[in-house]
Order: sequence, then C-alpha cells, then structure tokens
Amino acid sequence: MEKRTDATRASRQDLQRRLAPKPNPKPPPKKSRGGRIVRALVGFLIVVFVMFVGIGCGFLTASMNTKDHLVEDIRPPASSHIYDINGNEIANVHAAENREPVKLSQIPQNLQNAFVAVEDNRFYEHMGIDPRGILRAVYANVTGRMISEGGSTITQQLAKNAYLTQDRTIKRKIQEVFLALQIERQYTKQEILELYLNQIYFGQGAYGVQAAAQTYFGKNVEELDLNECAMLAGIPKSPNYYSPFNNFNAAQERKGIVLDQMEKYGYINHASARKASEEKPKLVNHKQEKDSTGAYFIDYITQKVIDKYGADAIYKEGLKIYTTIDMTMQKAAEEAAHELPVQRTDGNGIQQPQMALVAIDPHTGYIKAMVGGRGTDQFNRATMAERQPGSSFKPFVFAAALEENYSPDTIIDDSPIKIGDWSPKNYSGNYSGKVTLRTVARYSLNVPTVKIAQKLGIEKPIYYAQEMGITTFVLDGERSDRNFATALGGLTKGVTPLEMTSAYGTFANKGIHVEPVAIVKILDRNGKVLEQAELKQKSVIKESSAASLTSMLQDVVQHGTGTHANIGRPAAGKTGTTDNYHDAWFVGYTPDLVAGVWVGNDDNTSLGMMTGGMAPAEIWKAFMQKVVAGTPAKNFDGVSYTPGNVSEIKDEKAVKEEKASDKKEKNAKDAKGTAPSNAGGKASSTDSSAKQPASVPTQQPSPPAADGGPEPGGSVSKGRD
Repeated sequence: MEKRTDATRASRQDLQRRLAPKPNPKPPPKKSRGGRIVRALVGFLIVVFVMFVGIGCGFLTASMNTKDHLVEDIRPPASSHIYDINGNEIANVHAAENREPVKLSQIPQNLQNAFVAVEDNRFYEHMGIDPRGILRAVYANVTGRMISEGGSTITQQLAKNAYLTQDRTIKRKIQEVFLALQIERQYTKQEILELYLNQIYFGQGAYGVQAAAQTYFGKNVEELDLNECAMLAGIPKSPNYYSPFNNFNAAQERKGIVLDQMEKYGYINHASARKASEEKPKLVNHKQEKDSTGAYFIDYITQKVIDKYGADAIYKEGLKIYTTIDMTMQKAAEEAAHELPVQRTDGNGIQQPQMALVAIDPHTGYIKAMVGGRGTDQFNRATMAERQPGSSFKPFVFAAALEENYSPDTIIDDSPIKIGDWSPKNYSGNYSGKVTLRTVARYSLNVPTVKIAQKLGIEKPIYYAQEMGITTFVLDGERSDRNFATALGGLTKGVTPLEMTSAYGTFANKGIHVEPVAIVKILDRNGKVLEQAELKQKSVIKESSAASLTSMLQDVVQHGTGTHANIGRPAAGKTGTTDNYHDAWFVGYTPDLVAGVWVGNDDNTSLGMMTGGMAPAEIWKAFMQKVVAGTPAKNFDGVSYTPGNVSEIKDEKAVKEEKASDKKEKNAKDAKGTAPSNAGGKASSTDSSAKQPASVPTQQPSPPAADGGPEPGGSVSKGRD
C-alpha cells in the first residue's frame, strides 16, 4: 500500500508542476522602422516582378499565336536576287507556285502512312508536340552547341511552314510549339494531315501532294502506287537534292528509307517494301535547257538557301544573296566545256558523255566557277555525282608518304606483289624495277603506289583525304574502303568533283585546307544580315610536304601523263582514269587557282579509250589559259627541285629476302671467324626511321579500279593515264 501511495503522490506533484503558471517570457524586440521599410520595398518589388512576368507571358503568348497573314497583307511576296563576287546581279528568283489542294479522302492511304512513318511516327498519339522528340533534339543541340536538330511533329511543321520563318532559333521554336498546340485544339488529326499534305514544298515549284504527283508522275494523287508514294514522301527533306529530276539515285535511296520506316511501323509488310524498293518509278518527260550563264551554280545556291531557310524564304521573302562566282571565269568554264565532243544522246535526251568543272580559290575557298553538265538537265554533276577517282586519288597516298619523311627521291621497287588473292598490275603489264616516288607520280604507276600504301597502312591516305574534305568514304560494313584498292582510287562510292577539287586546293595552299564557300552573305529585304561567310581552314600536311608534292605533280604536267594540260607556266596536276574507262579526271592547280574536270557517261558505261590525260586535261588547259591570260606567271612558293633523302620503301618480300641474305652472309663470316659487316652497305632509312602503321587492314581488297590506257612508250612502264 505504501508503494502505491508514494506513486500516487509523485504523480500528483508532477501534474501540479505542469499546471502551474509559467513566468512571463521576455517581450519580443520592437521592429525597427528601417527594417519595416526594407521588407515593404522587397514585397513591392516582388509584386512588380510578378506583374511584369504575367504581362510578358501574356504578350508572348499573344504574339506567338498571332498569324502572319496580317503581315502578308501589308508585305507582299518579293523576288530574291543573287549576285556574283563583284556585286552584279546574275539571277532573280521568284515563286512560280503550283498548288492544287485536295481532300484527304483523295490522298492514297499509302501516301498518308508514308509521311507519318518518316516524319512523325507518333502523330496520332501526341497533342501537337512530342516530348520524346524534343528531348532528343535538346540533347543533340546541347552536345552540338547549336540548333542543329529538331524534334518537330507534323503539326509543328505545319505551323512553321504556314505561319513562321525557317530560322533555327529558340524564339522561333517556342513560337512553333505554341502554334502547334493551338492547331491541335482547333483541328482534328485528319484535318491537320490534310492541311500539311497540301502545304509542303516538293521542289520544281510544286506545293502540295497533288501538284507534286502531276509534276513528277503526270497523274493525279489518287492514282499513285506505293512506289510513287514512297518517293514523294522522301522529297520534302531536301526538295532540290531529293528531286528525282535533279538526283534520281539520291531520290531512290531516300525512297528506300521511307519504305523501311513504313515496314518498321507496320504499314506494309517486308515483301511489299522490298518490291517497291527495287522498282523505278516512271517520271514524266522533263527536259529543261540551261540557257543562262552559271545556271548550275544558281541552282546550287537556291538549294543551299532552301535547305537552310525553306522554300518560301528564297521565293517570297526578297533575299539578297551575294555569292563567290566570278562570271568571267564562269563563261570561260562553259566555253571550255563545249570542247567535249558528243558521242551519243541517251534515252532521256541527255547528251553523253557528260562532264563537270569546278574552280576554287585555294586561299579563300571561294568557288569561282561551276559547270554541272552540258546544260540539258538539272542534275548538277559537280556537286551530286559521286564517281570513282582512279589515279587522281594517288596524291593522297604520296602526301601520306611525304608526311612520313619520305621524299620525291625515295626508291620503290616496281615488281610483282600479291596481297591475298589480289595481284595489282601496271597497265602495260611490265615492271620497271627500282623507281623514285617522283617517277611513280609522273607515270602513274600502280604497283609501287600499292606498295607505299601497304607500308604506311591504307588508313593514313584515307585520313589525309578526309582532312582535305573528302566525305564519301565507306569505313564500316561488309564493303568498305579499308583495303589497298583505295590507293588506286577504287572507292566504294566515289567522290564528287567539288570535293576532289577542294582537296587539291590543300596542295596549292601550302598544306592548309580551306572549306569551299559559295555564299558570301545573305541579307533580308530590310538589309539585315542573315549570315556571313567565315574562313574555315586547318593545317593538314606540312608546308614542306605540300611543296614536295607540288614539285612531283608539276613533273606530271611537264613530262608525264598530264602533258596535254601544260599551259606554259607553273602548274601542277594529276590525271585519273578508272577501270574499263568509266571515268576520266584531271585535277590541277596554279599558285592561286585550283580546277577539277571530270568526264563520264551518266549510266557508267565505257568512254571508249578516253583517259584523264586526254579530254579532261584538254578542257582544263582551255579553261586555265583563258582565266590566266593577261596575268604574269607566278611560281609556287618554296617549290624547287633539290635531291632529298634517298631512302627505299621495301615490301615484305624484299625485306625477307634481304634478311635471309644478311643471315647467310653472317653465317659465312662467322664460319671464317670474322665479324659481320653491314649487308653490302645497303642501309634503308625506311626500315629504321619510318613509322609503322598502327594497324594494317586484314580484309582482302577487292579488285581495284586500276589505271590503264595506251602505252606512252619509253623505258619506264607507265600507267593508264
């Protein structure tokens, strides 16, 4: 009982302590007048900030939802003007708009599905914007540090094409999102798709699918089959480039991508995709004479502007486009092109063989002249034709050797060699024994060139060619350019005349490559500068290597396969002829101008017995003589012939034989009790100082596009050129 009483007493005492009144706390300090003023001021500023943000957001939303048709009523469409390097107008570009809207019910389901598959596969699921696409675009833009990739839906593209400019800016992208959301609220998916398919540009002045169907296939849109639908769906990505009139091969490749997407998302089965992919659609007869000077170049400029700013920009916005073209050189180029004889007219009414000529200032990259063909079609072979370069590729092998401290006097054994199942040969079938690198270049010898590439590794010539602007190499997959046939110009895809000419500009510019430039600046109708060209250059090979190579290529023009290009003043160049005479090249340069000439049939058939040292060299000579007339001859800086380091490039067979000989001699001397001496005094700087390739390709090379042609005669076995 006592324990319970004590516990009760303790509990009561604890309760009394809790209930007892607590002493008054200290009064809070009085707030100062200054503190109250500061807090009031901060509160006022917050209110003002919120008001401004609200007003700004409202204004931004309103402006982004404002349709531009009100502006168009005030500012009518205006023609764009293209100017040459001297500021003289050479073209006036305006819209010849061909548009005939149709109902969605008239548009084949295959065509609708093709656009959805290739442009916006989640079109029927999103609300106008696709968060996945936006995140992908943000990632690409952040890593690329520029607005270079979009996550645009079909609705966003409709908003952009109908109401906005093609500027790649954050502001325009935000406007596009607001408009897309508004469009989705006001229209159904079917209405949006109908508006889109009637709005987009297909090239050739055709807006909308009905006009495109008539322009390319001569039929109404409802009559299109799967093959034609897939080709049309591929064009808007780049209307000039993927137009089957301009570049049929590229249009076919793009069609294949569309069909793959349709198969991927279940719109067609594999059999239908493969069948349509192999078919070639029948185009309407389209022949457009290029009767104006510089027409191919003007088309090239138009394409570049459309790709960047959209079709409406050049056709309706009154741009002023200042280019690099020199009309005096352009006229000389077109006159020289007329010297190529016509052998036949193909089934499309195009004269064959075709040709291309590009001239570039190697110091600025300015394209001074461009001829993309005979002027009877819209296919610009200077920028679009990827053709085998043949021996015109060899200077990249020579440049790699010079960078590895070899010299024009380095010796290579012109003797049989076998790489796997491939045995490269000189055109004549003969071998000349030990020759210098200069001789290899002069007479375009195949076997020594392959031996050089084998010693260095084919990766090195490919690397230098890429650094000089060649972008068409295939480096992965079952068929690639990682084989020694590449040393002789046997590429998987080929190279365009523009890129080959630009690459040779590196040799003329002391080893520094300058990216080609076609547009100096673009102004809008109010005089605001939209873009300004910047010099983009990088050092690729040493100045001494460029000088040595130029010396070797001067020898080609003066005494070798390119004598028909001799213009009586310092000039360097290289011929190129492919297997079975499918392509003929001459690319050459003076100290201040580089020009490339290509000749070939569009269907890749034989030119007969034409080599790069014939018509291409003669066209190059005719052009260069006109453009340098009246100017004093100029020597290449730093180029003079002095005997260099006499080393020797030995193939594996020769090295093994020499080692065996050394071993035999050593054993013989050891047997006599004497110390071995240097093997006959034959020291090779190649084996001791030259760098070994990091990796030598192990795959078997395919048979090369080897040089060949009439045997020039003489004691040295010469190449086809």
